[in-house]
Amino acid sequence: MKNFATATWIGTGRHGQGTVISQSKLVNHLPYSFDSRFNQMPGTNPEELLAAAHACDFCMKLSFVLEEAGYKAENMETTAYITLDNGLISGSHLVVKADIKGMNEEALINCIREAESRCLISQALKINISFEIANYDITP
Repeated sequence: MKNFATATWIGTGRHGQGTVISQSKLVNHLPYSFDSRFNQMPGTNPEELLAAAHACDFCMKLSFVLEEAGYKAENMETTAYITLDNGLISGSHLVVKADIKGMNEEALINCIREAESRCLISQALKINISFEIANYDITP
């Protein structure tokens, strides 16, 4: 299986602009620029797209790991925070919210660790990855 996205860029690094299109076209001519990356202007940036990919992949992997452990998340949400320091991506912090019937927090932490180690984006990043459980609802 191969997937792709295509990025375009016109102009200089600081004053240029570009767009990105994904294979599915769900991301379709999404603008990005120096200002959207570093100055909170409208548009996306590579770190935001990487955070989205990491959050998606981790959520999906965690659902598989939970199923292997005999659980099912009624609701799960992961937010990935990508850190850019001195021109390098230095970390990803995952904030997990989950509603899982009959699971204790220690078992959830073990599943999160397992999912993080098996998540393809985590493996590809080869950076420090941390996590926290922001909201955990256990219902007997």
